[in-house]
Amino acid sequence: MICYKSCCAEDIREGLFEGFLRRQNVTKCWRKENGEWTVKDDPFIDDWSESDRRALLVHLRELLAAGGFVCAAFDQGRLKGFASVSPAWFGAGREYLDLTNLHVSEDLRRNGVGRTLFLTAAQWAKRKGAKKLYISAHSAVESQAFYRAMGCREAEVCNQKHVEEEPFDCQLEYLL
Repeated sequence: MICYKSCCAEDIREGLFEGFLRRQNVTKCWRKENGEWTVKDDPFIDDWSESDRRALLVHLRELLAAGGFVCAAFDQGRLKGFASVSPAWFGAGREYLDLTNLHVSEDLRRNGVGRTLFLTAAQWAKRKGAKKLYISAHSAVESQAFYRAMGCREAEVCNQKHVEEEPFDCQLEYLL
């Protein structure tokens, strides 16, 4: 049975990602060419290194210390999914909060965990007063299908930091 929890700093500890399977076997991705979106063959395996895991722990701790939000899904005490939202506003009218992470372990994908985490993060952002949730989303066809099914659309305003860090990500927004 999946247990969902809003996390505090003490929850973001060494070993949190043991048993979490980030692996994503990507075959096709969305790419914007000449102003139009098209699906391209781009096979690769996306996974985290130990360095990525350590950096993610630091990021989540810093986000919580700044007043952000982390929600996690656990199965038998093991992390199986998480979402995080930064408390930093952006956009001309300060209408956006940023969904900085949404990951579900490979062994639990397509079971509603991502949907529950996404909606929980969106509810938190809405309670904070955001009008839109910003998502710099993996361009894999499967990832984009998830976000589109959730009601996300191409972002009206792009967060330049995300565009520079992940130029192949799709910049999306979700109306709250």
